[in-house]
Amino acid sequence: MPFTPFHFGPGAVFYAVVPKHVSFLAFCVANVIIDVEPLYFMATQQFPLHRFFHTYVGASIILLLTITLFLGVLRLALVVPLPNVFGWKQLTIRPVVVGAALGSYSHIVLDSFMHSDIRPFAPFSEVNPLLLTVSLSTLHWSCFVAGIVGLIIMGIRKMFSQRSPDGMQ
Repeated sequence: MPFTPFHFGPGAVFYAVVPKHVSFLAFCVANVIIDVEPLYFMATQQFPLHRFFHTYVGASIILLLTITLFLGVLRLALVVPLPNVFGWKQLTIRPVVVGAALGSYSHIVLDSFMHSDIRPFAPFSEVNPLLLTVSLSTLHWSCFVAGIVGLIIMGIRKMFSQRSPDGMQ
């Protein structure tokens, strides 16, 4: 699922359920960074497309890279006026770590269901036990529905947070 919004669906649910503990932005950034790998191999017509960063070891490095990127940009924002798109300047390290971890590892899980060239446990094993255990249609619909559910929960949370204590808006 390179660069598709399908990966973001589960992230929307994680964020919607515990928004103070999960950075949806870090979740998405980790997913996009991981998919730079197959994008490069597609562009250069080299196979397999899913290699090191589509393993749990590689995803761990993406997790660290995402955290480092966040901390670096946060420091840069102290000296360079950067726009606060999506309120990223208010994020603390904990939700960034949780979001990046969920994004990195869920990416490997989701792609393991559908891509025959993924070896999620490499270098320790060449086995992909999740391959084709769920149909592509079911996988995509599940991610899509997760995104809708996440948006609904976020909408409900926003609606209740805007109400005053006496129930009036």
